[in-house]
Amino acid sequence: MRRTLCSAAICLLIVGCGDDPFLVRWRENPQEAVLFSLDREELNRPSAFAMLGRTRVVIEDPSSEGRWDFAVERQGERMMLLPPGALGVTSSAAIVPFPATVYDEITRAPSDTLLYVDDEPVPIDVGTIYVVRTHQQATAFGSVCVYYGKIEPLEIDVLVGTFRFLHDTSPACNNRSLVPPR
Repeated sequence: MRRTLCSAAICLLIVGCGDDPFLVRWRENPQEAVLFSLDREELNRPSAFAMLGRTRVVIEDPSSEGRWDFAVERQGERMMLLPPGALGVTSSAAIVPFPATVYDEITRAPSDTLLYVDDEPVPIDVGTIYVVRTHQQATAFGSVCVYYGKIEPLEIDVLVGTFRFLHDTSPACNNRSLVPPR
């Protein structure tokens, strides 16, 4: 009885304060990155990206297996985003393209899982915004989460094999909102 009353008092205190103790407060912080196409002759160039850590990844590094969300590669006259599944890597990472869209217009990742491409290349086009669902990652509390972010192509150089883009990711576990809470 005493334990129940204490638990109820704590819940009322939390609710009474008006703040959600589980709400992740964050600020938008879009940054630029550059990746190199997988088909370039040089090895050990970052050709993949991990959204949550904002990390460029060298796929040839054995420790990188499955710890990235997309790679880039030239295919014919196009640069392509490759979710891990397109390279045979098991992952929850996936991509949804939004053609003819402005970066700030995308405020929420789609809930329809059928929209996400997880096992085939996605063409990169300037003027298209891409929502990325990350690979599964363990939190400090032991739960497993995916995160959602978005990228905007800024420069695609197919001849050289480089891709420059703007990116940002919500740090809130399994939360599809791409804008900070108010």
